[in-house]
Amino acid sequence: MTFLEKLARAQQINRSFLCVGLDIVVANTPLPLQLEDEPMLPFARAIIEATQDLVCAYKPNLGFYLAEGAAGIVALERIVRLIPDHIPIILDGKFGDIGNTAEAYARGAFEQFRADAVTLSPYIGSDSIQPFLRYAERGVFVLARTSNPNAGEFQNLPIDSGVRLYERVAHMANAWHAQGPGACGLVVGATAPHELQRLREIAPHLPFLIPGVGAQGGDLEAAIRFGRTRDGLGPVINVSRAVVYASRTMTFAEDARKAAQTLVDTMRVLGQMD
Repeated sequence: MTFLEKLARAQQINRSFLCVGLDIVVANTPLPLQLEDEPMLPFARAIIEATQDLVCAYKPNLGFYLAEGAAGIVALERIVRLIPDHIPIILDGKFGDIGNTAEAYARGAFEQFRADAVTLSPYIGSDSIQPFLRYAERGVFVLARTSNPNAGEFQNLPIDSGVRLYERVAHMANAWHAQGPGACGLVVGATAPHELQRLREIAPHLPFLIPGVGAQGGDLEAAIRFGRTRDGLGPVINVSRAVVYASRTMTFAEDARKAAQTLVDTMRVLGQMD
């Protein structure tokens, strides 16, 4: 099963566009868990068990695991094995390096951490993307217009004939997706609804990974309206803090489920997911 097939199946089974970001900060977990030998693992297990019927994907961000050193990397290896096989894993590393190094990152992400897709920075060029796309059953999401406050400093710069940099990235991603064999999509923040609409016009067939809903205050309605591909694949709408840290008490898993359920219910109404 390819990444896009797996994603479509998970969206259909759970009637959900929600991707939960497993961005675990040990200091933000309930104090009793912080006393565990491996505090990230029981926290992640509880979140996954509480939300696995409400999501279309999980997205661990590599930075939060690197922050814990070797223990964090071991925890990530174990956490990805807790995720049910039918739910895609998107490893958010924003990788972007020259050929040989990109090949090493691709092996690590897809073979060691069992990711179904990754996030990539396109700044270096096509040779940083191709090693990941050689994995026919996997996918990549290329940074186009991100959700952070200063994203426009570079991404909205006009380049050739007034075309903006994020638009150029989308045109390149169309070509990368067509060349394959892996699938190529775009990272597009819900905090930039105008650019979200524009990118859907440029890239009607590319899947969108959409951060920025939740703590960043992005436009969920725009994410639903412009997130679907022309072929009907839904957006992957990532929410991290608003779900994972819905509370910091020992009822955190139940509270995370409630927060996820509220988001999914809203998505179902906006997306007319009967």
